[in-house]
Amino acid sequence: MKTNYAIRYATNPDDARHYDTARLRQDFLIERLFAADEVNMVYSMYDRMIVGGAMPVTETLPLEAVDPLKAQWFTQRREVGIYNVGGTGTVRVGDELFTLGYKEALYIGRGDRQVAFASADGAQPAKFYFNSATAHAAYPCRKVTKQDAVVAHMGSLEMSNERDINKMLVNQVLPTCQLQMGMTELATGSVWNTMPAHVHSRRMEAYFYFELPEDQAVCHFMGEPQETRHLWLQNEQAVLSPEWSIHSAAATHNYTFIWGMAGENLDYGDQDFSKITDLK
Repeated sequence: MKTNYAIRYATNPDDARHYDTARLRQDFLIERLFAADEVNMVYSMYDRMIVGGAMPVTETLPLEAVDPLKAQWFTQRREVGIYNVGGTGTVRVGDELFTLGYKEALYIGRGDRQVAFASADGAQPAKFYFNSATAHAAYPCRKVTKQDAVVAHMGSLEMSNERDINKMLVNQVLPTCQLQMGMTELATGSVWNTMPAHVHSRRMEAYFYFELPEDQAVCHFMGEPQETRHLWLQNEQAVLSPEWSIHSAAATHNYTFIWGMAGENLDYGDQDFSKITDLK
């Protein structure tokens, strides 16, 4: 097995407006999350969020405490939210074993214990997408399915944005310190998410896009409302969204995305909207 990590530093919006495409992709796009028997992660300076992926095929993969954490255990000062976007797999947290099917989630609270990923069948490996934030308290681990979610049905096919927002690892469902995660599924024929666009300056966000055909793409919009930029993403790629940036997307096909937030505010509705006609 192999653990890879990279560090991404926070960007001033006055600087980001001058970035070319290559620099925007370098700072905000996470292209490679899943590789056989690897754990890949990005340590972001935006609210110290970690975005990662683990794909066990022939081995059990430990979630290792990479050097930037300066910790013995990955969860020593952190909470973790995990979604399985592949075949059935297991996550061992200390002495507890959790089985996750497709689109099922797991919250891991802070604690001094090992975490490890495994697949039930290496021919159909699990793909564990995870976010992690610093934690000030220890809360119980808990598996969460779509049946446990607080679901908001929003948009319409006429506006090309009919979607279900499945709020799963959020404080309406279970206690967390600052991490909030959910999964938004777009209906067939819908391609827009999060429109009108919004900013929540009290927390950052990460988006992971999947269930997108390999020959299709997502255009993720970012930047300040009056200085928007865009990034093209492929299936199973992620993007970091700073607290000063809008986050919205349109694609050439319907898709699903997992959103994760960290910061000082747990209120899902705490956001500042921008009128569609005001975006530039």
